[in-house]
Order: sequence, then C-alpha cells, then structure tokens
Amino acid sequence: MSDTVSVLLFIGVIAYALFGGADFGAGFWDLTAGGAARGSRPRRLIDTSIGPVWEANHIWLIYCLVMLWSAFPTAFVAITTTLYIPLGLAALGIVLRGAGFAFRKASMRTPEQRIYGAAFALSSVLTPYCFGSVAGAIASGRVPTAGQGDPLGSWNNPTSVLGGILAVSVCAYLAAVYLTASARQSRSRPLERWFRRRALLAGAVTGLVCLAGIFLLRADSPRLFHQLSHRGLPLLIISALCGLTSLFLLSREKPLALRMLAALAVATVVCGWGVAQYPYLLGTHLSIAEGAAPTPTLWVLTGVACAAGLLVAPSLAALYILQNRGRLESRT
Repeated sequence: MSDTVSVLLFIGVIAYALFGGADFGAGFWDLTAGGAARGSRPRRLIDTSIGPVWEANHIWLIYCLVMLWSAFPTAFVAITTTLYIPLGLAALGIVLRGAGFAFRKASMRTPEQRIYGAAFALSSVLTPYCFGSVAGAIASGRVPTAGQGDPLGSWNNPTSVLGGILAVSVCAYLAAVYLTASARQSRSRPLERWFRRRALLAGAVTGLVCLAGIFLLRADSPRLFHQLSHRGLPLLIISALCGLTSLFLLSREKPLALRMLAALAVATVVCGWGVAQYPYLLGTHLSIAEGAAPTPTLWVLTGVACAAGLLVAPSLAALYILQNRGRLESRT
C-alpha cells in the first residue's frame, strides 16, 4: 500500500510539472518579451493561453501536499522544517504571480501594468527554481529524517542549484512549445516564429544543463548518479529522444505531436528521478515503507485519490480541450 500511494503521489508531481510548469514557463517568456510595445503581442498570446487554466493547474500542487502530509507525515515534517525557506519563497511567488497576473489585466495605465507584469514574470522564475532546489535537496539526501536540517546549505548546494536551473529551463521549453502550437492555431505566423525560435533555444539550453548535470551529480550525489545511470537510464534515453524529435519538428516547422513529445520528454525525466529515488523518500535514510502512515490511512487515501480522479480529471480534461480549441478566449 505504501508503494501504491507513493505512485499516486508521484502522478501528481508529474502532472504539476507538466501543467503548472508550462504556466511558469509562460511567465519566463513574458519577462523576456521586451518593452511594452515590442512585447505586447507575445504577452497577449500568453494571457490568452494561460488565462483560463493557470489557477486550475494549482490543484496538482494541493493534491501533492495533501497526499504527502497524510501518507508520509515523517517526510513531510522533515521537508518542511528543513526546507522552509525555499518552500516559503515558492509560496510567496505563487501568491505574487497570481496577484500580478490578475491586476495587470485590470490595470488601465502602462506604469501599473509594468509593475504587476514584473511581479508576475519574476515570480514565474522564482517559484520553479525553488521547487527544483527542493527536489535537489531531497534527492541528494540533505534532508534528515528528524527534520531541522541546515536551512541554507540544504538547498544551496550543487545538486539543488542544478535542480533549480533545470526546473526553470524545462518550464521555459514546455511553455515555448505550447505557445508555438497556440500561435499556429491562431494563425499568427510572426508569433509562431517568435516562440519557435525560443523553443529551440530553451530545448538546447535544457539539453546542455542535463549534460553538465551528469558530471555535477557524479561529484556531488554519487548514489543518485548511479541510480540514474542504471535504473533510470531507459527513461532518460526516452526523454532525450522525445526532446530531440520535438526540436527537429520545430526546426522543420512541423507541428505534428509537438506538445505530446515535449510533455513526454519532461514526464520521463521526472519519472527517472522517481525511479532513481525508489525505495527511499529522503536520501537513503528514510524508505517509503518506514515513512508511511498506518495501513488504514493509506487505504482511505487510495480511495480518495481514485474518487478524485473520477470526479476531477474529466473536468480538467474538458477545460484543457476547450482551451486548446480556443473556445474560452472570449472569457479571459
């Protein structure tokens, strides 16, 4: 049962990486779009694309938090008492990001729009970096079982920095691919070319970060490196193939399955981390079985997760389908 619940938890992690990550990446391109005049068209497409879904995507974060503290309370306490600084910064970023996005659309004057836009864009970079650094701290074993670990060194280390940079670059890549497809759907060739170039750049940067990460992990987290290069290697190969194929299709201006390939590339990387981490929750000192709640609690959580999947998943699927078809533009 503990393994089953851990898989259900990790499904939420993957979903948040894909859907929430694309939203954060859109904020990255908002930040780098240029001045008010030059960046108006990309920002308009970003607002149209993420407006109906950006709040809904946080349901995956809530799901992960509830599953973690209910199913694995020891790990939850250890993570929150050690990594409270990056987690607090991520929470602050989510709040400022939402406020900036909402108030920018309601503002009538350009100076106010710039302030709120800056809050939205900067928070869209800060939040995924903090989440990536948290993942790096957990994977490298810097969160002690009893909690109260080093509040600074636990997330300011080579593996955590790699995790933060990789999270930002992956979000930027996902968003650029999705926005390229959105620009094609709206038949805006200039915007399609604008986001295609950035998708190619973000994909290349992400690939270089991953290559550099191989040597960094070998020196800083040898156990994680060993597991990724053995048990997780097939998933990393699939991720690389999907990423390269998506970049090839982008360079050839072929939109076929672009979003699916980009999502699969990111999902398999996240799965590779999960496979390499198994059977531990924290480093090599707290296993999934040791940190799990009592079996009756795990049964209840499994039932709740299945019921949530039956009730919530169809609603979210309908939302995403309507958004991809442009049926919600007039409501944003």
